Amino acid sequence: MSEDDRMQQNIERSVAHHALRQIRDIVDEENADDAFKSRTLGWLLRYGWLVLLVLALLFARYLGVI
Repeated sequence: MSEDDRMQQNIERSVAHHALRQIRDIVDEENADDAFKSRTLGWLLRYGWLVLLVLALLFARYLGVI
């Protein structure tokens, strides 16, 4: 194997590693985004009805119903 062949293999290997790192970063970003959406949805399901109740009470108070 000549020196140029080794050099070419090293370059290809480096490029492949770089591409895999970029893909891993993209996947990590998507996973973090999905986790954030999941936490937000969980919060809304737990406490969203309270927020809606308070808004309904404020609206009723504004209209003079209460």
